[in-house]
Amino acid sequence: MRTTVRVILTAAGAMLVAATSGPAQEGPVLPPGLDAPAATQPAGQGPALPPGLGQEGPALPPGLERPTTAPAGERPTARPAGLAGAIKALGLSGFWEVRGGVRTQHDPHERQASLGETRLQLEWEKRLARVTLKLTADLLYDVVDDHHTPRLETGEGFLDLREASATFSPLKFMDVKIGRQVLTWGTGDLLFLNDLFPKDWQSFLAGRDVEYLKAPSDAVKLSFFGKLANLDVVFTPRFDADRFITGRRLSYYNGNLGRLAGRNAVVGVRKPDRCFRDHEWACRFYRNVSGYELAGYGYWGYWKSPGGVDAATGRFTFPRLNVYGGSVRGQVGRGIGHLEAAYYDSRDDRDGDNPFVNNSQVRLLAGYEQDLPEVARDLTVGVQYYVELTTHHAALRRGAPPGAKLPDKDRHLLTVRVTKLMMNQNLTLGLFCFYSPTDCDAYLRPRVSYKIDDHWTVDVGGNVFLGRDRHTFFGQFRNNTNLYAAVRYGF
Repeated sequence: MRTTVRVILTAAGAMLVAATSGPAQEGPVLPPGLDAPAATQPAGQGPALPPGLGQEGPALPPGLERPTTAPAGERPTARPAGLAGAIKALGLSGFWEVRGGVRTQHDPHERQASLGETRLQLEWEKRLARVTLKLTADLLYDVVDDHHTPRLETGEGFLDLREASATFSPLKFMDVKIGRQVLTWGTGDLLFLNDLFPKDWQSFLAGRDVEYLKAPSDAVKLSFFGKLANLDVVFTPRFDADRFITGRRLSYYNGNLGRLAGRNAVVGVRKPDRCFRDHEWACRFYRNVSGYELAGYGYWGYWKSPGGVDAATGRFTFPRLNVYGGSVRGQVGRGIGHLEAAYYDSRDDRDGDNPFVNNSQVRLLAGYEQDLPEVARDLTVGVQYYVELTTHHAALRRGAPPGAKLPDKDRHLLTVRVTKLMMNQNLTLGLFCFYSPTDCDAYLRPRVSYKIDDHWTVDVGGNVFLGRDRHTFFGQFRNNTNLYAAVRYGF
């Protein structure tokens, strides 16, 4: 990790010097009348104000004029006192949150509490002449976690560095963002086909805010803008894995043991870890056609969560993976529809007969979202249908040892999102449901959020897992069903 940070910081410094030392670049041409900054427009060009409302304001009676400067020995007007004033003076924003969660049933492999944390997020952004610097860090303490030493790759410990990046435009048609950043693309709602950037599944299933589903990447992102299409290219010098289920916080189905496990069998992995050798590339080529966004994707790296097992040691591995796909998104009727497809080329098992490596797959997704004012005001409903096809299932069955739990040839998944806003949109009622008719399991995410004022928000929700079998994707988490509550102060 230290090597990666040094490499990224060295590259960032070089690129920042190049960005700040060269001649100023002109931005894109604006429409007539909008090309002059307000600060450089001649005085008096705007519409005249009514008498008495000019910059100087109406005259005050004699003796009541305000001095333009404070008299000698008199202190200027004080800034806001307390923590809020100190934060504003430093140019920081963020929030402070207390969040707790508890399981609704006994799990022999985990603690009864699923969450018990306090979190302070601080965000700092500085816009210079040619560069924008951004830093976002979370300081937290969680009684459920045994590890308080910072581990930036897994998000464990008292520090979670969400972003530390520099953004600049060396050319008119090019943007560069370098450093730690949260990346995302694709069309799915909580379903990811071509988005191969790291996810934090532990946070998502345990009851943290949905923003923490997206884990940060240490990467360089290049964006090119053209008349015909746009191109994003992301290079990650060292593989960034998902923050996957390890057993420390959530129990899971352990295929090596053939049963549910948790803290008694924490997942051991062998992860690609060599900088500039175990790297990742991702790209997105997209354009807008008649109001519809068309995109093509490519990824060259590794399975983001463990996708294989070392038969000799029993440790989980991350086999090599290439992904190719495309998507379309736009208006359909009175709502928004999207289609997405991806082919997962499992490079270490292209014949599909190795039971210790994930098989290649075809993944398909169709979705639609629409407001329903005729049913209720501020009501939105979205549905998705997802299919996962194992390409060499027959070969997989032939090569699997007796009694091994194999995935179905076709896995189907239906999702429904219902959102209702009430009380001047200060109260949000939400429900997101996953249901798999092939696995006979489900995952429900109810949530109620109330905005007390501009700063305070209260959240109550749950993660409910249902399943007939203990080895299916959602069924393995049935002992992790939990309820949570949170109070957040934003500043």
